[in-house]
Formats: sequence, C-alpha cells, structure tokens
Amino acid sequence: MALATTWAVALAGVAGELVKVEADLANGLPATTVIGLGDVAVTQARDRVRSAVINTGEKWPEKRITLALSPAALPKRGASFDLAMAIAVLAAAEVIPAAAAAQVVLIGELGLDGRVHPVRGTLPSLLAVRAAGRTSAIVPVANMAEAVLAGGVRVRGVAFLADLVGHFKGEAGRLVEPVAAGPPVEPPMSDMRDVLGQPEARSALELAAAGGHHLAMVGPPGSGKTMLAARLPSLLPRLSAEQALEVTAVHSVAGNLDDQTPLITRPPFIEPHHSASLAALVGGGSGLIRPGSVSLAHRGVLFLDEAPEFRPTVLDALRQPMESGAVLLARASGAVRYPARFQLILAANPCPCAAAKDVDCTCASGIRRRYLARLSGPLMDRIDIRVDLAALDPRSLVSGEADQECSEVIAARVALARGRALHRWWGTRFTTNAEVPGPIIRRLWRPGRAEEGLLDRAVRFGRLTGRGYDRVLRLALTSADLGGREVPSAEDVARALSLRCGENAW
Repeated sequence: MALATTWAVALAGVAGELVKVEADLANGLPATTVIGLGDVAVTQARDRVRSAVINTGEKWPEKRITLALSPAALPKRGASFDLAMAIAVLAAAEVIPAAAAAQVVLIGELGLDGRVHPVRGTLPSLLAVRAAGRTSAIVPVANMAEAVLAGGVRVRGVAFLADLVGHFKGEAGRLVEPVAAGPPVEPPMSDMRDVLGQPEARSALELAAAGGHHLAMVGPPGSGKTMLAARLPSLLPRLSAEQALEVTAVHSVAGNLDDQTPLITRPPFIEPHHSASLAALVGGGSGLIRPGSVSLAHRGVLFLDEAPEFRPTVLDALRQPMESGAVLLARASGAVRYPARFQLILAANPCPCAAAKDVDCTCASGIRRRYLARLSGPLMDRIDIRVDLAALDPRSLVSGEADQECSEVIAARVALARGRALHRWWGTRFTTNAEVPGPIIRRLWRPGRAEEGLLDRAVRFGRLTGRGYDRVLRLALTSADLGGREVPSAEDVARALSLRCGENAW
C-alpha cells in the first residue's frame, strides 16, 4: 500500500480538533514534503521522524513521500504530530498494518533516537478525541498521569517508537497500560490563624471568598496584605469535577503539570512579579500562543502585590477579562481564546515611602495621589471591595494566634454562602454572585426605599458609577448569604456600600 492514514490532534488554546495525517509514497527522487499549514516545528518533523525510524531499526522508504495534515486550512503547531507521521509512513510502506494504525489517535514528539518525548496539552487533546467519538489513543508515557483524566478514551503509553511498531505488529506488552492513581498530593495551605489583628480586612476577605469578588487592600508594609491574600485559597471551596478539568487543561497547555498533581482540585493562586510583561500576564507569543497569568488563575486567585509598580498598560489589560471571564489573543497567525474567570486581589502601599504612620510620611500630597493614580479609574471601578489596612496594633502581636479563627471555620461559612448563591442561580450559567450581570440582579431583587436612599446619595455625590451600583447590589447579596438571609437588609446594603467606596479617594 502506498497510502496510509493516522490521526493526531491540533490545539488552539484549550480547544482541540482531530487531524488526519496521510502518508503517500510515490516513485521519484527520494524526498519528504509536509503540507497542511504547519509551523516550523511541524515542517521540521520530517527530519526528526526519518532519524527516529532509522535509529529504531526500520528502513526509511526511498520514495517521494508526501505527508498531508488535514483539514488543510487549520493551523498546526508544535511537535505532537511526530508520532502520527512516523506511523503513517511505516504503514504506507507496509511495515505495519495500515488498518490498525488508522484506528488510534497518536500524540507525541520523537527524539532522533526513537524516544517518545512528552508534549504540552495532552489533556485538552484527549478531551477533543473523546468529543470526536474516538475511543483509543496512544500518548507518551510521561503524559499518562494527565491523559487518563479525560475519561471515555482507552489511553496507553509508549516510551519508544520501536515499542509502538512492535505493538502494531502484534507483539504483546509493548505499551504501558494505565494504573489506578492515588489521591493527588496537595501542598499544605496557609491558615488564617496566622494573620494577627486586622478584623476588618479578615471580614472583607471572607466576603470576597463567599461571592468571588475582586478585592483591593491598601496599607503600610507589614500590615498583613500579602498574608491575607495568600490565605484566600484556603477559604475557597474545592473545584467541581468540570472546573478541575477546565483548570487542568489550561495548565497542561502551559506545561505546568507534574505526576504528583495531575488534576488540579484546588483554586490556583498565581502571583506574578510586578515586572511581568503584557504577554506574561494576559498570554501571547510570536509562534505558539500560550496562556498568561490571567488564564493560569482561571477559577482561582490572581494576586498582584505592589500593584502600582506594574506598568499601567499591563494593569489596564485586565479590564476586559475581568468582565468577560475570557481573553481572546489575536495574532497574524490566528486567534486563540483562553478562559480567565479569576478573582483579582490587589495590594498596594499608600505612597512610595510606605511609612507605617501618616505622620512619618515624607511624600508630598501630589506624589501620594500620583502613586495610587497608577491604578486607573476604569480598573478600580471593577474592584468590588476596597479596604484600608492600618499598621498592626502591638496588642495583637502579644495576644498571638489563640483568638484568631482558623481557615477551616471560615471556609465552612463560605461554603454555606456559596451554596445559597448556587441555589439562587440554579439553572443559569452563574455560580457566584460576582458573575451575575446587574440587570439580572435587579430583576431578582430591588432595594427597598431605605436602601435606595443610601445608593442614590452615593451616585449623586459621585461615589458610585453605574457599574459600581450593580457591584454594590452583588456585595449586598453575598453579605445576605453569609448571614443566612434570602433578601439583603439595609445593613447588608450599607456594609456593601462602605466596602465599595472605602475611606480614601481612589
């Protein structure tokens, strides 16, 4: 047979599509051509595949070889097509049965010695295999831990091309079968008991956890901003099965998974340095478009410490994904969409000198205003909760941890509040109050006369925008959920308004 077919997967972000890999052997001068809109890594595969086949002990066909990847208009990127190309050539040369090779999806990069190297994006690739109705796939052994998470597909691992060739020739035991994995090893989480004092900030953090609200904290160094932010994941519920696969797929594309934690079941906590570039934060790349910090924080927390030190263009790039929950990265080679439903936590000093007390501050008033003005108005308008932290009271340092609630107790209240919100929004695509658009909230609940008076005054005095008005309503609903009330009270609205507007002039 001079023509054979195998199957691979092309990824665009976390979405995959099956790719038919066809090998045609024709008479003529020996040469190998790869067609089908592949990038440099795909076109260079002809040299990797040839060396791998020869070093495996098989004869490379002295023919004119054409490798076609279709759909031809679909961009193909990366080296994950190597294994499918090699098997297609060997099947066309009648080294292995072509019928058997056409029944399985092949994913993997080949080394020149025939070793099968791991590739990024194995989990989303197999989710695409399952969605396409395919039932069998072969992946690199190093990717087995995440591959079995897809479910609905028989997955086997291969370490060397020679093992795969032997398998297709009918030799038993050449592939690695999946083994039952134990529970994932989760790193210990920081506890809220470690945070001394700051009762207002602790309460605001609990409210943010209960509703999925964005939070900004301003205070002098050592007041506990970073400690509070780092403990937010310990208050959040575990990810659902569907959410865990979403998050794990993004981290698989980024190459951040390991065998110890193949499935991410806890909300991720991403903390980029303030020198991060725009591409590092929102994603990008000249060739393969990779996810940025906003997508790695999907269903989790994105913490920006020393937020005013980030470049303004980087900070303002957060505005669109904060509203839509996704980021669309458009390049000349195509557009890729990554999920980005994250919870943003900002921490900032009140001024460049960061004095513990206002009386010790050496900054002029104009300098203080310009420093916090680096956080633009449109960005801060999307922040639900704004908290000013004072320097720690010495008495809280003496009292220690005995009087502080632990994360387990607070997380139990958060779980109850989220359960009430989930029941409220049952049948919709929303799971937390922070995700719900204002018109839907206003149709569900309209503030009473007393609550409307509070909100109207804030709007008239310029303390609230239209977006801010809706966000106060969301906060009030979350406050009611924490209190076990179906409808927010006047106290809930007043609390939400105070947390939204704060005391300083943002």
